[in-house]
Amino acid sequence: MTDKPLARARHGADSTGAVTDPTLWGLVFAAWLVAAVSTLGALFLGEVMGFAPCVLCWYQRIFMFPLVFVLAMGLFPLDAKVVRYAFPLAAAGWLIAAYHVLLVAGIIPESATPCTQGVPCGQVQVAWFGFVTIPLLSLLSFTVINLMLLALKFRNRP
Repeated sequence: MTDKPLARARHGADSTGAVTDPTLWGLVFAAWLVAAVSTLGALFLGEVMGFAPCVLCWYQRIFMFPLVFVLAMGLFPLDAKVVRYAFPLAAAGWLIAAYHVLLVAGIIPESATPCTQGVPCGQVQVAWFGFVTIPLLSLLSFTVINLMLLALKFRNRP
């Protein structure tokens, strides 16, 4: 039988149950920072640079933008259970971003997309260094956020 206060102290919680491990805070902050930079980047590309988002880009925004607020709520005070709310958003966004990257790469045919009007989903508007596209940046952002959230979940496991 384990002593509950001792077990909580080992897993970064004080006697009140509040999480005190600075590594956990750093993981949530890193995920929040990636979400915030991605959101600002999407807004900059759309509003300042004038790149119109396609339907798949809008879906990715739907999952990225709330992460800024959800993860911020998990920072002050630190709540490691923020994973419960943030991970489904980040995982769904990752799936859409992966689909979009495969579409842009030509692996998925253009006919299998929800983009029937407006900007075609397979169109490459930006290609930095010849291969870094907006969907790839989105996929990388969602990947980093998901990895931070998974690390948080497994690090905070009792």
